Amino acid sequence: MATRYDPDATFEVRTWDVEFRRTPTRQLMARIYQPQGIGPFPVVLDLHGGAWNNKDRFANVPMDEALAASGLLVVAIDMTLAGEAPYPASVQDAHYGIRWLKANCEQWKGDPSTVGVLGSSSGGHLAQLIAMRPDDPRYRALPLEGHPGIDASLRYVATRSPISDPYARHLNAERRGVADMVRRSSTYWNPPATIHEGNPQEILDRGEKVNLIPMLVMQGGDDDNVLPEIQVKFAESYRKAGGDCTCEVFEGCGHIWIENPGPQTDRAHAMVKAFIARVLASG
Repeated sequence: MATRYDPDATFEVRTWDVEFRRTPTRQLMARIYQPQGIGPFPVVLDLHGGAWNNKDRFANVPMDEALAASGLLVVAIDMTLAGEAPYPASVQDAHYGIRWLKANCEQWKGDPSTVGVLGSSSGGHLAQLIAMRPDDPRYRALPLEGHPGIDASLRYVATRSPISDPYARHLNAERRGVADMVRRSSTYWNPPATIHEGNPQEILDRGEKVNLIPMLVMQGGDDDNVLPEIQVKFAESYRKAGGDCTCEVFEGCGHIWIENPGPQTDRAHAMVKAFIARVLASG
């Protein structure tokens, strides 16, 4: 029987941290947001933003809490930052995280067949790459001990301000003279040519054979970090390739509008919950 999810349900949430993965430089952690109920619960992996260079599992707490309170097991993970290792290190962490979560979520009352990803900004970029290339050997480079058969396939991807075209974003930062954004981009995309290889928009433009799972893109209309037209183009390209991609522009909102309580943040929470409910109900 399919795991049920009612986006209008309300649960108390228990939160705690567990060790996720040890890198050569530090211990990465995962934060568990567990609805307090019988379960099993659908499962969401949260990939944080931070322009690939900063932030951690705490970057998206209000959204994670809102989703968990509706009956979703949410797990937010730390990932390798660009100063520690460039692309594709963080993609490998995220890919490992999906497999690790599938292997472990049942102990937290999660259903591994329901795993989807929520990605914000650069975390949305990672989510798009793995959704489209779940079997890429570069991304699967970190073995999951004891579970070699678990893959990184997903039911869906929900994103907020994803960097769907990192090269276009880099050029925009250069035009605007935003030196810090250019520096962060250059630190992650090293060597520079990788910005084209790991570019979701260019992957579609090249006509690569990719997985096309349901995708939600939420974008601030006043975002000067990732321009709205970049997201609209990506969604159109995704649909043209045969995928289901909803792109919703939040007029009057910037890049990280969901950090601030208000109607547009509430709307974003409701939209993600409704999107997940629709995908899970479709079987």
